[in-house]
Amino acid sequence: MDTDQKPQAIHSQIWREDPEPDNPFATRVARCHGYDVYGEMLGNARWVDMLHLLFQGDAPTPAAAGLLEALAVALANPGPRDHSVHAAMCSGTCGSPAAASLMAALAVGAGSLSGGREIFLAVQDWSDCGTDLEAWCNRIRHRPVPEKITSWPAPEHPPGFDPHGVRTTLVVQQTLEVLARLSPGDKLRWLREHRADLEGAAGLPLSLAGVAAAAFADLGFPAEAAEMAYLMLRLPGAAAHALEQWKFGHKKFPFYENEFETDRPSPAMEVEA
Repeated sequence: MDTDQKPQAIHSQIWREDPEPDNPFATRVARCHGYDVYGEMLGNARWVDMLHLLFQGDAPTPAAAGLLEALAVALANPGPRDHSVHAAMCSGTCGSPAAASLMAALAVGAGSLSGGREIFLAVQDWSDCGTDLEAWCNRIRHRPVPEKITSWPAPEHPPGFDPHGVRTTLVVQQTLEVLARLSPGDKLRWLREHRADLEGAAGLPLSLAGVAAAAFADLGFPAEAAEMAYLMLRLPGAAAHALEQWKFGHKKFPFYENEFETDRPSPAMEVEA
């Protein structure tokens, strides 16, 4: 080994660490975009302040922090009907390690059905269409073909809308109303005013993912950052339901309770020759 060769530095515009004088592997001071995390922020900043600082590079305004905090509450637990939470519950009921439950939720919740990919596409739509109703209607009816080759399949429904919905759910309406009231931007308020027009163009009701995408757009999150933050913000519910299901066991797994607890004999299996 060349002893004259200097170790390569870690290059990051996000994070800087100063080591302890007697231990180069231990951190003495950690700064996030210039803010002393443990000397200044700890005890004064909220979790959403840190989240905004990490993703956006600056501290949020009070209005932006309020919007991000409300969005985090709305997304914290998608509930057992959501396929990502259900995947975590499947892992939990089998007694899998904690990381396996979270990875199951991330893997299943990463796609274009209320998942991270849908957020990515919907935030891109906000970037391209803004608050132009005609542009939105054209985008919904004639989605452009990606210029770059991607491993993702083409979305089967307009991002931000519920392909299985009959009408806009109460939860979506409540979330949109609160977030639009808190938002420092104009996209959520515009979405609230033109929701019926967009739903008419899509032939589908607005989804919670659609509201979340508008919130990320109002916060100034790029599509890539919005996708990542959305995946993170939905993990608390997946974790909690996985832990609960681990305690309940397989006999009380949702949607299969009757089959597991029935006293009736199972029907004979028929095998075709």
